[in-house]
Amino acid sequence: MKKGLILEGGAMRGIFSAGVMDVMMENGIRFDGIVGVSAGAAFGVNYKSGQIGRTIRYNMKFCGDKRYCGIGSLLKTGNLFNKEFCYNEVPLHLDVFDFDAYRNDPTDFYVVCTDIESGKPVYHRYTGDEDNGFDWIRASASLPLVSQIVEIDGQKLLDGGISDSIPVAFLEDLGYTPNIAILTQPDGYRKEKNKSLPWIRLKYKKYPGLIKALEERHILYNAQLDLVREREKAGKLFVIRPEDFLPVKRMERDPQALYHTYEIGRKTAEKHLEKMLEFLQEEPQKT
Repeated sequence: MKKGLILEGGAMRGIFSAGVMDVMMENGIRFDGIVGVSAGAAFGVNYKSGQIGRTIRYNMKFCGDKRYCGIGSLLKTGNLFNKEFCYNEVPLHLDVFDFDAYRNDPTDFYVVCTDIESGKPVYHRYTGDEDNGFDWIRASASLPLVSQIVEIDGQKLLDGGISDSIPVAFLEDLGYTPNIAILTQPDGYRKEKNKSLPWIRLKYKKYPGLIKALEERHILYNAQLDLVREREKAGKLFVIRPEDFLPVKRMERDPQALYHTYEIGRKTAEKHLEKMLEFLQEEPQKT
């Protein structure tokens, strides 16, 4: 039995997931494998490194900092979230990511990216700083239109949520069960067609595979929600999701809004903790 954790993205909605994960870590819940998509990858690495509170701490501290994200960074560098500050200055100097703990933890951590030439998902087991630094995490979280294409080993990559937002099938195919999924939209949510498609077709005209994936993303995403519901009813998947739409913008600059969203995640996890432990057949182990 290999227990898995699935982390949906959603930009700053991922702060909800950070709250859920911190409660999990505080109660000694461990997984054999984790797969993160976009913000799920960027925030989820802190689970493997065991750094409780790090996600909310640095996001609250820097969300209003022009060096962190903003139109200025987008116009100057092509990235809404500044590459140098977010993936170098913060994790290496200002709020240090524990690569030693990450490497020493036995959990397999997978990130999902999208190959923009094929429009298909790329799944990569990320092993740490010797594995192209933070480039795999950055690629997974590089939203179309507001991020530069990330090239790794000849592959041109963008946001993993384009091609596999909720990789339940991926983790199951690797033999993981039972699994927990942390989603960032409430029950009943259905994705609509992307309103930015005219801009996407213009900017990425050299990449028809990517355009097709973005044109069909809402169809794939809603099919994945149906799979989530099916697995949930069958008792093969435990789903944690917000009870209502989260009070946070995708690119939130208000630290109090982030903290409120984080607290919603914590309270949601605490509410479902007993059933979650029962599902995983574990006993609580407070840190």
